[in-house]
Amino acid sequence: MLYLFRIAFVQILLSYPFFSAFGQEVSFERAKSFYPLAPQLKGDSIEWGYFIVPENWDSPALSKKIRIAVVVLKNTKRNRDTDPLIFIQGGPGGGGIGSIWGWLKHPLREEHDIVLFDCRGTGWSEPRLCPDLGKRFLEILAKNQTAAEDERQKTAEALTCKLDLLNRGVDINSYNSDYVAKDLHALLKQLGYNQWNISAASYGTYVAQVYANTFAQDVKSMILDSPISDITTYYTNNTSNCMGSLAKVFERCKNNAECNREYPILEQVYYQTIEQLKEDPITVSVENTVVPAGEFTYNAEDFKIAIQQALYRKQLVEVLPLLIYQFHHRNKDALSNLTAAFAGILGMDYGVYYCMSCNEALPNNDPLQYEQDARQYKQLQGGLSFYRADFAVCQEWNKDRADSVLLHHDLSRLAASSIPVLVLSGEFDPITPMSNGHTLAEQLHATWLTASSQGHAPGFTKSGNEIVDMFVSNPAKPPVNAFTKDDQLNFVGNIKVNSGVSRMGKSLNQREPLFLTPAVIALLLSLASIFIYGVKLIRARYVLREDQIIRAFIVLTSVAGILVTVGFIIALQQLASQNFYILAFGLPTSFQYLFTFLFVFSALLALTLFYFIVNIKTINNRSVTFSVIFSNILIAVYLFYWGIL
Repeated sequence: MLYLFRIAFVQILLSYPFFSAFGQEVSFERAKSFYPLAPQLKGDSIEWGYFIVPENWDSPALSKKIRIAVVVLKNTKRNRDTDPLIFIQGGPGGGGIGSIWGWLKHPLREEHDIVLFDCRGTGWSEPRLCPDLGKRFLEILAKNQTAAEDERQKTAEALTCKLDLLNRGVDINSYNSDYVAKDLHALLKQLGYNQWNISAASYGTYVAQVYANTFAQDVKSMILDSPISDITTYYTNNTSNCMGSLAKVFERCKNNAECNREYPILEQVYYQTIEQLKEDPITVSVENTVVPAGEFTYNAEDFKIAIQQALYRKQLVEVLPLLIYQFHHRNKDALSNLTAAFAGILGMDYGVYYCMSCNEALPNNDPLQYEQDARQYKQLQGGLSFYRADFAVCQEWNKDRADSVLLHHDLSRLAASSIPVLVLSGEFDPITPMSNGHTLAEQLHATWLTASSQGHAPGFTKSGNEIVDMFVSNPAKPPVNAFTKDDQLNFVGNIKVNSGVSRMGKSLNQREPLFLTPAVIALLLSLASIFIYGVKLIRARYVLREDQIIRAFIVLTSVAGILVTVGFIIALQQLASQNFYILAFGLPTSFQYLFTFLFVFSALLALTLFYFIVNIKTINNRSVTFSVIFSNILIAVYLFYWGIL
């Protein structure tokens, strides 16, 4: 009898989908580092692997398998009994493993394992859904065409992506928050944990809510950073969310004496620039690696989305008045550097973005309400077409999909749960504003902390790290609001615009040995000439007057060249540590002396070369002397190549 009972019990368990999945349909495959060339990861206690799960969780035994990339950063104290933290990235379509650099030395890692994963279809996960679609969108934005034509081409590219996925046998209905939640539930058990803390950002907060609503027993605590409070207004309130945050910047600048003096009537200039660009767009040259056509045309819609994106981070907010004025003054050099930022915002996996957005977000948002919201801002002349186009994309994307696969999640169980929740909001967040945080905190009876002067996802700041550490360590106790240490907003002003500064910084940051080695050799040769020729001049070792003069010129030129080069490098380092977005425009006028040194260096180099040519027959050791002069010419060539000279 007992034997029959056991057989019956096993049969019941096997008939339950998740038992079948855990017992037969999931596995974990160890892998080598996803960043094999990163020296800072070598020797660290990190586990890399692929979690293999069914693509379709509703029929796991019949479904094909997909591979989810997973990274586990082991806690530095090597504790075995630890409540880990798993991070859920936003987008949708963003991979979580790319945020590894922010978690390596996170204070939380001392006591807790950190689990990062690339949501199904993104990053290192396989299959990856349309990773190049963002590049196609950038090429569309780069053209000088109407918002309607942008929308038509964007829709066509998205449908090409969908067709490619279908031809590859990808079940596009299986990429949604429900299935990600089931991935996480299975992963928790696979890694041997009983519970974990959740940290989620942006759209990841919606995924986290779906997960915690379904599998509350998995979650010890939850941090929702820049959350979605209501999926049905995520798109419809897009315009007012952005403009509300932008209005705060206008007010801050108006009430700041220095900002108001350098950027007067900022709000009016913003709307004037929209009018200007509507009539006369700005075309700038860009690298072919960014846009194959080699140019980007900024029209009014591009300007609006550029300003919206500048609200995402505090450092960008601080340069936002400068950015608006650079557009207004049509400074092509400065705007050319901005194009790379567009490439950054379009870097996620848009195949997943549309699988999820067209499944559970856009169908629950009313396009008429979106238009009604946008009409509140007449001077804006419509909402942000970059987001409005998604309604058209999803209308076509969903044409042949049954209504039954379009999801609307009932999250009522989460509101009734006892999971400790911390909600974080940034003052200038243009996509998930502070009102979202306030609403969600009330719904979930959560602790809500606001970050003045911050934008989107303030939990990733240094102060945010402290808050997350405090909360996870003791979820029952509301953490101290460490954001108050960062309340000050320093608007960037008094900038000497020079596009070469950005190019020099990018070149030095890439550290290309073959490219930079000649410059290093030239600097060393110039430095050697200062000591050798300087000593001989002091000791009067040169008999001929021509030898004395040319070597004196060389010493002075070499000193100026080294001062200029080293001075710019130091300035770049200082600004990169403070606010590296300034480098896209140039240097503060406090570094004006560097441009004076640059003029002196150029003048001395010209005089030195001229004097050498005129007196070449009477100068001793001409080949050696010219080699030293050539080293300074090479330094000038680098400065000219970067565009500083």
